[in-house]
Amino acid sequence: MSVDALLAPIRDHIAGLGFELVDLRHVGTVERPILQVRVDRPDSRPGHGITADDCAGISRSLERFLETSAMVGRRYVLEVSSPGIERPLRWPEHWRRFVGRRARVRTPALGGRREVEIVAVPDDEHVTVREAGGAAVTVSFGEIRDATLVGELPELRRTGQGHSARRR
Repeated sequence: MSVDALLAPIRDHIAGLGFELVDLRHVGTVERPILQVRVDRPDSRPGHGITADDCAGISRSLERFLETSAMVGRRYVLEVSSPGIERPLRWPEHWRRFVGRRARVRTPALGGRREVEIVAVPDDEHVTVREAGGAAVTVSFGEIRDATLVGELPELRRTGQGHSARRR
């Protein structure tokens, strides 16, 4: 079964468990397909996102769901994980949630892979982004080959304060 055919039922099942589908990929071979599912809490923020126990529970529930609905073959590998700090941006709601953040976007409209700021999402078909020092450009979601947030951990960033003193 194609990822497109699996997307809505898997998204609905995960939402019914109280989580959000972040990414769905179908990789592997015909004989041994791998279904990669990335999930998160709808209200997550750094340090307060999905846990390993959440992923294990989702995996067990999703495995039962897939097998009873016969959506995948008998032999498959199911991988359920968090989206990580460099979270994929797949759907318009992801882009809206992260307006103002930086992302790495691969699209011919920008000449390949670029780091941009997400400026706006004017509709469900387009996103407006800006490269550093550049003008804002509106790109069709259909033209975007891949996009992830740029990982930012404010607590790890050096602010220049308090780092010059040495312990003796």
